[in-house]
Amino acid sequence: MKIAIITNLYPPYSRGGAEVVITRTVTELLAQGHEVSVITTRPFTGVRSFLPRLEDDSNERIYRFYPFNLYHPLRDHRHWWCWRLLWHIIDAVNPLNGFFVWKTLREIAPDVVWTHNLKGIGLTIPLFLRRGRAPWVHQVHDVQLSVPSGLTIAGHERMFLTTKLFRHGYTLFCRLLFGSPTAIISPSRFLLEFYAQKGFFKKSRMVTMPNPAPKEQLLARGLRSAGPVRLLFVGQLEYHKGIKFLINTLQHCAVPFQLAVAGEGTQEGWILEMAKKDKRITYVGFLAMDQLNRLFQISDALVVPSCCYENSPTVIYEALQAGLPVVAANIGGVAELIQPGTNGYLFTPQDQDSLCRAIMTLDEDKEWIRASADQIQATVADYAIDKYVARVVELFEQMGSGLYCCVSKP
Repeated sequence: MKIAIITNLYPPYSRGGAEVVITRTVTELLAQGHEVSVITTRPFTGVRSFLPRLEDDSNERIYRFYPFNLYHPLRDHRHWWCWRLLWHIIDAVNPLNGFFVWKTLREIAPDVVWTHNLKGIGLTIPLFLRRGRAPWVHQVHDVQLSVPSGLTIAGHERMFLTTKLFRHGYTLFCRLLFGSPTAIISPSRFLLEFYAQKGFFKKSRMVTMPNPAPKEQLLARGLRSAGPVRLLFVGQLEYHKGIKFLINTLQHCAVPFQLAVAGEGTQEGWILEMAKKDKRITYVGFLAMDQLNRLFQISDALVVPSCCYENSPTVIYEALQAGLPVVAANIGGVAELIQPGTNGYLFTPQDQDSLCRAIMTLDEDKEWIRASADQIQATVADYAIDKYVARVVELFEQMGSGLYCCVSKP
């Protein structure tokens, strides 16, 4: 099957879990004999970078171009809010990026088009896809079609009137742009329900399909050595990921602990300063998957203290695949992955007492949890990458056979 994937970022240009999921999926699709083309962005390298160009020396066919806008999506944190607002407007109304993608799709002639995050590569792309002949599947990764930043912070759901009006207008605009793709894939029920409540994708086939767990061979978790409870944080070092909340809570918690922090972000300087002051905290920076696996083996739990509504964090799948339990904020789609007392613990978002209680329970259970690695791994057995790709391909084949309704016209 010829599959065209459209996404705003693709390695080596990436930001978070969405790119990890897409990369794993592409690798498995190729291994199963499918032909995959990826249309994505690149940083500005001159006038020629505005036009999609096929990269050489890659298993998948990768077409990259610099989207016609003020800056590349990965540089948004470097600009003031007024500049970012203008960037969002251009991204939403500029037809050039959508036209370039459409021209590239005509060259590829895929059996199915699979879109992911389109903010930053062009929100006008759906207008062109809706005129195409190939079935179109869109995968949602966050709330960015209703919230431009893709983030909604717990406790900040209520908005000023001006913000509310802007969000309502933006949501309506995106809803009209996207219409109803042939099918919508979401890793969590939470995100499907979020978009359904906003009136999105009324005629689309809605499919919940949890993200794939990593295929890497993971090291066995041996007997636990003595010492305080060993916690691990992996993710973007940003406020919305809850790293400050986690450290502040642990420092007021009675449980002896050691915390390893892995990742990059704007709060890196603060983390380094805290690590100097508190020897219980270690900052290890960004880690490749094989290095991360080693931390999984010596840790007692991964902590996911997000302050924002999460979809289905990739790092949770990775930890559970390694037999490592997860202590997570009960927010968004996270609870769909955690079985309290079996593969982890849930706590109330941004509630220090609730997190402390979860850590205390973990500390009491840490010996038998270490012996339950196989049971923890079993909770993600159905999310194996080969099974995930088989489900996706089955969905694509059903669409190609006409079992689903045709793509709606604008």
